[in-house]
Amino acid sequence: MRALVILVSVAVSVLLTACSNPRQEVTVRLANDVLLPAHQQWRDSNAALKDSADTYCADPQASTDGLKAAFYQAQSRWSYLQPLMVGPLSEGNRSWQVQFWPDKRNMVIRQTETLLDEADPLTREQLDQASVVVQGLTAFEYVLFDESVTLADSRDRYCPLLTGIARHQLALSEAVLALWNEPGGMLTQLRDFPNDRYATADEGLAAILRMQITGVDVLKKKLGTPMGRLNQGVAQPYQAEAWRSRQSIENLQASLQGAQAVWERVRSLVSDAALVKDIDQAYADVANQLAALPAPLMELVQAPQHSETLTTLYAALDNLENRQQTELARNLNIQIGFNANDGD
Repeated sequence: MRALVILVSVAVSVLLTACSNPRQEVTVRLANDVLLPAHQQWRDSNAALKDSADTYCADPQASTDGLKAAFYQAQSRWSYLQPLMVGPLSEGNRSWQVQFWPDKRNMVIRQTETLLDEADPLTREQLDQASVVVQGLTAFEYVLFDESVTLADSRDRYCPLLTGIARHQLALSEAVLALWNEPGGMLTQLRDFPNDRYATADEGLAAILRMQITGVDVLKKKLGTPMGRLNQGVAQPYQAEAWRSRQSIENLQASLQGAQAVWERVRSLVSDAALVKDIDQAYADVANQLAALPAPLMELVQAPQHSETLTTLYAALDNLENRQQTELARNLNIQIGFNANDGD
């Protein structure tokens, strides 16, 4: 009985501490309600992808419909997670194992085909020791969607890769999720301060915002690169993310939703009502413009009549990033710091 009273007292004490510190309360809610669920959903989508790959490859008569649906979901969950990659997933080269983009030198095709030529059949150990280029969703997308691959006629060649990538993604997501949930892991480090990673809740909140703002900057690059903004205005349609599956815009929408999930929790800390309204409107502007795009991104960037629409969307993303990186950071008196993508 005494032990129960002590446990209840400790729980109440922790709750009161969080409630007396709004920033810690928001940080805890972000960890519990946004970041951890996003990692769990990513893991679950990879489990579904593995099941679909196993089912497809076990049945010579199966269509790719179910496999494509599972891939779309895994890619969407990954896109949603990208602005939320605080902690383990942003470390140790893990994110590159999920997606290799941009593929500036057509490395996905070359390395995938070379690996399959050298490995007959491909083993789990060979894939685990291979380049990140062939371990992730980009290589999976190549096999499933590229016009040069006739999957129905080449199952023996490509199925070991499809099932291997799906297994690798599931193992990776489970390992990352374990690092979140283990004693003293990422979830604890965003709840209890000080700890080995963050001295204060402000540091934890700043880390979340820094990754979220970097995620918005990545959205600009995923739009701007195929538009040709880094190539003297010459469109680069095959540099669009997920161009083979025609899911570039859907991925942008999912990432925007992930970034907005952070903002929705943080907005209660902002003392300037006008700034809250401006950032709310900035998110709405980007979301509405993305929803209004009439065709896949790789097609739009090649059509001059859509140039102004895409330029306006890019400006809306730029406005959203700047509002948060400068005005939001100033209002919260939080040092966002160096953006990992600056100068790219």
